[in-house]
Amino acid sequence: METDASRPGFPQPDDASQPPGESVLHGLLKGTTAGIGIVDTELRYLYVNPAFAAMNGIPAAAHTGRTVAEVSPACKVREEVLRAVLADGCPREITSSGRPQAASFLDRRYFHGTYHRLEEGGRVIGLVGVVVEVTDSQRQQRDLERARQRLVLLDKAATCIGTTLDIDTTCYELAEFLVPVFADVATVQVVPPEHADAPRRYVMPGGALQQLRVAVAAIPSLCGRLEVFGNPGDYVEYQQDSAIPNALRTGEPVVLNLIDDEALGRQAPSNDRVAPYRELGIHSILIVPLIARGNPIGTVTMVRAGDSPAFSDENVIAAQDLAGRAAISLDNARRYTREHGIAVELQRALLSEPGSPHPDVEVAFRYQPAGSSALVGGDWYDAVRLPYGRTLLALGDVMGHGVEASVDMSQYRSMLRVVASSDLPPHRILRRLDTMIAESERGRPATAVLALTDPARGKCSFASAGHLPPAIIGDDDHTELLDLPVGPPLGTGVGGYELVTTRLEPGRVVLLYTDGLIERRGEDIDISLSRLSQVKLESEGGLSAFLDRMLSTLVTEPAEDDIAVLAARFRC
Repeated sequence: METDASRPGFPQPDDASQPPGESVLHGLLKGTTAGIGIVDTELRYLYVNPAFAAMNGIPAAAHTGRTVAEVSPACKVREEVLRAVLADGCPREITSSGRPQAASFLDRRYFHGTYHRLEEGGRVIGLVGVVVEVTDSQRQQRDLERARQRLVLLDKAATCIGTTLDIDTTCYELAEFLVPVFADVATVQVVPPEHADAPRRYVMPGGALQQLRVAVAAIPSLCGRLEVFGNPGDYVEYQQDSAIPNALRTGEPVVLNLIDDEALGRQAPSNDRVAPYRELGIHSILIVPLIARGNPIGTVTMVRAGDSPAFSDENVIAAQDLAGRAAISLDNARRYTREHGIAVELQRALLSEPGSPHPDVEVAFRYQPAGSSALVGGDWYDAVRLPYGRTLLALGDVMGHGVEASVDMSQYRSMLRVVASSDLPPHRILRRLDTMIAESERGRPATAVLALTDPARGKCSFASAGHLPPAIIGDDDHTELLDLPVGPPLGTGVGGYELVTTRLEPGRVVLLYTDGLIERRGEDIDISLSRLSQVKLESEGGLSAFLDRMLSTLVTEPAEDDIAVLAARFRC
């Protein structure tokens, strides 16, 4: 039986070192997917196979006799590489790129070629190139690199944008991050606060869109000329069909590259802005909506001027990613601001009418919410008038923050008033409150300190449920921290509160306070208490003035927790 190996053109087993016949080589060259091209020493094409011709998009016959430079193929390689192979005979491997004739820029393709010198009888006759297309591999590497760069950018942005729960700060962080990475000028606008609960109702009469400009940033050469964009805090109205309303309506970015004067006039708040914009060299604009949880927060506008290039597709994608991250931070800040405002107003309202002490006891109160780093807490105070000229002073701190803590604070204060009407001593009042809170469904723990003043006898009785010790301040510049046994917080159901009674001379001040007054992060509590012991009582002014001076002395930075203080003294 005849086999392929016995047919003409195939080497026989005893002659395996001989090359295949011409017909076999022709079939191989014609059938392979690798592009093969042969040129002479002048780099004129002698032969190209079908795969090579297909790569170039030019018929094979159109190659013959023409130089590499004349054909300009998609898989064209630099001539100096080919001449180097001819000169020294060392093969070269190189990756090149190009486009077939009449193809668009986006159709750029990538090729990897190996080039060998051809010799015959010791004479150099040309070279052969074997080329394979690696476009998909190159594009994947390019896409991976771009994705990596975007992740690096987003990672950096995460450390720079949204560092606080303050809306203005977050907007400034976003604008300053965008310049000069994405833009020569960046502005951030938000839905006005009065429309934050109904973000789609921010259209002015006549269809114009109104936004609040919060932040503007620019490259150094433009910093002194930003008045054309308006000032932070200004309300800006945009024409109905301009880019910013469209971006908010569709949720998609708007790119205006190399915009002409007519189009620029339609996008600007008014046509009067066109000339100043052109004086700055503005030629391209990118508007990206800030949308979080399905609601529009505002927009960020990026501007390029002078010699800066127009915005690319990659710029748009990366800017969208950044805007998405920033929008979440802004939405968190907006929600925090709303809840913080509600909690503060609720707590102020609940604390605005403490009970009235007997006339022979002077009492002053102060409440100061925490800084922007924490939610308002459940600090509270009260004064309850009792029979025989006595007054029960109370100050406490419900654990936790936010509206819930404020509501619980109000509930516990109401409980205190009910229990105090039974005319029990302070330690038994705490025991009753502890049981009631522990049996309630919510049962949020709280600390508290009570002081029962008895001016007729010149005495004051104290009891503490997990609270800091009261301070007794005299007009002799001596401040004493009362050695008061500390029972467990209210709501544990454990009980075990003790009563301490001390003499209280007229003029001496009892100071009750929450931990926000003295505690500092990373500081030992003994150091914090020693700072309180340095407080002096001035002879002039009432207790309200004393509390104001004390707060200004002890609280020199935004407090990390809210502060409640109560000061009382017997009238002379």
